[in-house]
Amino acid sequence: MSTNTSPMDQNVFDPQAAAELREKRKAKIASTLSKRHRKEKVFRIVGFSAVITGLAFVAILFGSILYKGLPAFWQASMTVPVYFDPTVIDAGPKPTQKVGESPAVFQERYVDWQTKMGMVDWDALIVNGLIAKDPSLESHRDELSSLYTSSESYRIRDMVFKDPALIGKKVELNFLADANIDVWLAGNIDRTLPDEQQQLDPEIRQLADKMEASGVISRTFNTQMFSNPDSRSSPATAGLAGAFMGSLFMMLIVIAISIPLGVASAIYLEEFAPKNFITDIIEVNINNLAAVPSIVFGLLGAAIFIGWMHLPISAPLVGGLVLSLMTLPTVIITTRASLKAVPPSIRQAALGIGASRLQTVFHHVLPLALPGIMTGAIIGIAHALGETAPLLLIGMSAFVANIPVSPMDQATALPVQVYLWQGNELRNFFEGRTAAAIIVLLALMVGLNSFAIWLRKKFEVRW
Repeated sequence: MSTNTSPMDQNVFDPQAAAELREKRKAKIASTLSKRHRKEKVFRIVGFSAVITGLAFVAILFGSILYKGLPAFWQASMTVPVYFDPTVIDAGPKPTQKVGESPAVFQERYVDWQTKMGMVDWDALIVNGLIAKDPSLESHRDELSSLYTSSESYRIRDMVFKDPALIGKKVELNFLADANIDVWLAGNIDRTLPDEQQQLDPEIRQLADKMEASGVISRTFNTQMFSNPDSRSSPATAGLAGAFMGSLFMMLIVIAISIPLGVASAIYLEEFAPKNFITDIIEVNINNLAAVPSIVFGLLGAAIFIGWMHLPISAPLVGGLVLSLMTLPTVIITTRASLKAVPPSIRQAALGIGASRLQTVFHHVLPLALPGIMTGAIIGIAHALGETAPLLLIGMSAFVANIPVSPMDQATALPVQVYLWQGNELRNFFEGRTAAAIIVLLALMVGLNSFAIWLRKKFEVRW
C-alpha cells in the first residue's frame, strides 16, 4: 500500500495552514458582513429620507390649503338693527280671504299686494339701520348700499313675506359685506394700485376702511357657507349646501347599490363559483375595470343613463349610478381579499361538524372577514366622494341655485363645486373659498378613512 499523501491531505493536517485558512475565512466574512451592514444602513437612510420627503410634500400641500382656506370661513359682515318701518313698507297688511270672496278675486288682491311689496325700498331699511348704529354715516347714505351684498335686501323682503308681523318691529340682523368689500378689507388686493385698476371707487374704499375701524364691519364666522347654495348674482352668499346635499344623495345611492352587489358578487366568486375558464375571464375583467379611468365611466353613464334611459341630467341619481359602477370593482376585489385571508381551517372545521356550505360562509367565514369588507367598502365610498371627471360628463357642472331635496333634482357635488369656483372670474374672492371647499371635502374623506381604520381595529380578529 502506498504511503504517499497529497498536498491537500498535508494541508488538512497542518495546524498552521488550518489556522491561516480560518483567519482568511473570518476576514472574508467580516468584510462581507461589513458590506451588508453598509448596504442596510444606506437602504434605511434612503427609505427614511423618502418617507420624510413624502411627508414634507403632504405637509406643504395641506399647509398651503389651510393657509388659503381657513381665512375664507371668516367673512366681513355687519350687524344692523333693522327697523321694519311701516312708512317705508307701505304695501298694507297681508290680504286674507274674505267670507264669500271667490278664490280668483282673492288671488288678484294677493298678487297686487306682492307687487307692492316688491316695489318697497328694502335697501332703505338696511341703510337706515346702519345710520342708526353710526350717525356719522349719514353723509355717506348714497354709498352705504354698495357695502353689503345685493341679496340681503331680498332676504329681509322674504322675511316680511313669511312673517308680516315684523312690520313695526326692530330686529338685529347680520348682513354679509359685498365680495369686493370683503376682498379689500382682507388685504387680498394690492392697495398701492392706481384707482383705474381697483375694483372699488376711492370713496367706497375709504368708507369701508372707516366702518371697519369703527367696528361697524367686522369679520365673523360665515355660517352661510354651509347653509346656502351657490350664487352668481351674489358671490358673497355662495355656499356649499347644494353641493353637499348632491354628494350626500350620491353616496347614499353608492352605498345602496355597490356594497350589496359587490359583496354578494365577491362571496359567490370566492366561495361558490367553480374555478373554470369563465370565472377566470370574469376575474380578469373585474381587475381591469378597477384600473379603467373614471372618465370612461362618465362616458358610459352619459350614454346609458341619460342617452338611452332618459334619466334627468345633472341629477344625483345618475351620478350615484355612475359612481356605483366605478366603485363596484374596488368593493369586489377588497371583499375577495378579506375572504381569502380567513384561514381554510375555519371552513374545514365548520364543514367537519356538519355545517352546509352556505352556513359555513355566512356563519363563520363572513363574520371574520367583515372588518376587511367594511374597510374596503368605506375606502371605495371615499374614493367615489372625491371623483370629478365622471360627474362633469353627466352635466353636474351646471350652475344650480337651489338645494336639492331628492335624488331626481338637479344638483352638483363637492369636488365639482371646487372645480367651478376655481374658474370663477372673481378670483381674489373665490381662491380662498375654493381652498375652504377643499378643506371641507378633505375633512369628509379623512373622516371616512378614519372610520374605516376604527372599524378594522374594532372588529379585527387574530387567530
